[in-house]
Amino acid sequence: MNSYILLRAKNSAAAVVALLSSAMLSLVAAPLSFAPAVGPFVTQSRAAAPVMETVEDLKAMSTKLNPVVGYWNPLSLGETSVGAAYDTEAAIGYLRHAEIKHGRVAMAAFVGFCVQSNVCFPWDIANGISHASIAAAGNPAAQWDAVPTAGKLQILFAIGLLEMWGEGATTLASCGEKHYMRGGKPGFFPTFDLFRETVHPLPLDLWDPLGFTKKLTPEKKEKALLAEINNGRLAQIGILGMLAASKGCIVPGLDSIGLPQYAGEPMAFFSETDAALPFVSDMLKTVGTLY
Repeated sequence: MNSYILLRAKNSAAAVVALLSSAMLSLVAAPLSFAPAVGPFVTQSRAAAPVMETVEDLKAMSTKLNPVVGYWNPLSLGETSVGAAYDTEAAIGYLRHAEIKHGRVAMAAFVGFCVQSNVCFPWDIANGISHASIAAAGNPAAQWDAVPTAGKLQILFAIGLLEMWGEGATTLASCGEKHYMRGGKPGFFPTFDLFRETVHPLPLDLWDPLGFTKKLTPEKKEKALLAEINNGRLAQIGILGMLAASKGCIVPGLDSIGLPQYAGEPMAFFSETDAALPFVSDMLKTVGTLY
C-alpha cells in the first residue's frame, strides 16, 4: 500500500475531501503521462516495440526539472539498486510512476492539511456525527483519530480499490495502455469506462474529469508534466514538514506559524480509538520507541 496514500487519509476527516482535493489538483497539473500525444497515423504491419525511459532520458529530464542541480542520483536508483531485480527500463518506469503518484497524493495531502486546519464544514460526515465534532478534536491528525473505525476502514478499502484499478492489466488494456513497467506511461490512471460498461454508471473519471488535457499540444503536455513532478517533490517536503512541525520539531518556516500540536503518532494509520481491530494494540506498543 502506498505510504503517502495512508498519510493522506491520516490528514483528512473524510474520503470526500481527499477525492475532491485530488480532482482539483488534476485540473491544474496536466501531465504528459495521463494524455497521450497525438501523432500522425502510420500504418504498420506489426506492433511497435514499447519506448521506455532510459538513464540518458533521466539525465536529460533532470536538467529540465532543475538546471542547477541537474542529475543527482547518489543511490543509483534505476541503475543498479532496483535494476538488479528488473531490467533498467522497467525499474525506471516503476520509480517514475511511484514518484508521480507520491507527488500527487502529497499535493492532495498538503491541500487537505491546510483545509482541515482552517475550515469546519457545516454537514455531517455520517449519521449523527457532525464535522464540527471532528474538527473540535484538534489538528488534522487528531481529527483523523476522531473518525470512527468503520469510517477509516471504508477509506482504506476505497484506496485499495483505486490501487487495484490503476494497476490492473484489463483496466489498462481497456484504455489502450500497458503497465508502466512494460512500456506504458508512468502515472497513467485508467478511466472508469470499463466499470461503466460492465458494472454501474459513474458520472466522472478520477483523473481529469472534465477533459481539460485532451486538447493540449504535446509541448504543453511535456511542460505540464515537468511542473507536476517539481510540484509533487515540493509537496512531499511540505506535508512532511507540516507533520514534523506539528510534533514540535524545528522546521524553518513552519515551526513559527503556530500549528496545533499533535500528541499521537502521525505515521500510524490507526490509534487507540481503533484498538478493537486485530494487531492494532500490538502496533501501538511500538509507537515512540523506534526513533
